[in-house]
Amino acid sequence: QIMKHLNSLQSILFMAGGLLMVVGVGCYVFMFATQIVCWIALVGSILFATMQMMQTYEGKNPTIKRLKNILNLADLLFVFAGLLMVDNAYGFFRSLFDNQIDYLTYLYNKWVILLLIAAIVEVYAMHRIDHELKKEQEK
Repeated sequence: QIMKHLNSLQSILFMAGGLLMVVGVGCYVFMFATQIVCWIALVGSILFATMQMMQTYEGKNPTIKRLKNILNLADLLFVFAGLLMVDNAYGFFRSLFDNQIDYLTYLYNKWVILLLIAAIVEVYAMHRIDHELKKEQEK
C-alpha cells in the first residue's frame, strides 16, 4: 500500500477523537458545561491529529507528499484551536499580556478562526489526496 493504513485500534481512536472534537466544540458553542467540554474537544483534537499524522504516505508522488504535509498543518491547527478553547474557558494565557485589551484582541475567541481554517484545509487536502491516489492507481 502507498498510504499506510491504521490498525483497528488506531482507527477506533481516530474516529473517537473526531467524535469527541465535534461533541466538545458543539457543546462549547452552545455554552453547555464549557469548562468541561473544552477539555473533551482538546483531547479529541489531540487523538484525531495524532492518529492522522501516523497515517503516512510511503510513495514518491511529490503532490501527495505536499498534501500530506498540508494535512499535518491542519492537524496542528486543530490542536491549537483546542488549546485556545481551553484558554477561553480558563484564561491561562491572560498573564502573558500586559493588559486585558491586548489579550482580548489577540487571543480571546480566536480558536474559532483556527478551527475554521483547519476544517477547510482538512477537507481540501483530503479531497485532493483521494483524487491523486486514484490517478496514481490508474497508471
